[in-house]
Amino acid sequence: MTRVNALLLIAVMCSALYLVRTQYESRRLYTELYRAKSQAQRLENEYDRLDIERGAQATPLRVEKLAHEQLNMRTITPAITQYATPGDVPLESAAAAITKVQP
Repeated sequence: MTRVNALLLIAVMCSALYLVRTQYESRRLYTELYRAKSQAQRLENEYDRLDIERGAQATPLRVEKLAHEQLNMRTITPAITQYATPGDVPLESAAAAITKVQP
């Protein structure tokens, strides 16, 4: 009879230790999940901020301003437009060649 009691006591102790270990592991995983969700929220906020900043950087006015200031570009006007022709062919003969090709 004492042998059965000893086996039952060992089984109860093992069960209790397993329960404590399982609860500890559950708490650890919950904490890890909370940290991952917190980091995901932080990254989503940063993505939204960067997306707004990218949108602000790509406005046509800002692009035009940078083109004028940094690249020394000018707004196109007929007075400064230069037409490229193939090779050394004068503009008139290039225009005539184009009109001959088109029906």
